Amino acid sequence: MKVTVTKKVQNAVPVAIHTEFIKLQDAMKYANIVYSGGEAKQLILDEKVKVNGEICTIRGKKLYPGDTFAFMGGIYQICAYESA
Repeated sequence: MKVTVTKKVQNAVPVAIHTEFIKLQDAMKYANIVYSGGEAKQLILDEKVKVNGEICTIRGKKLYPGDTFAFMGGIYQICAYESA
């Protein structure tokens, strides 16, 4: 397994994706931060999630490799998954 990260953020948990982008609420589910899309939606609408350091209320926000999102003190960075 090979994962490519651009501009590594210190202490960020890598979230490797196989696609060009991932939507914010899907990234939260994929990283096992929330149990459902409904839970992710509510947290995003309640301004509890930051994308690239700014509060984001768009649950369908597209995240690309290099983007970060933060929730409850945890920082997660999207990175591209490359098969070896």
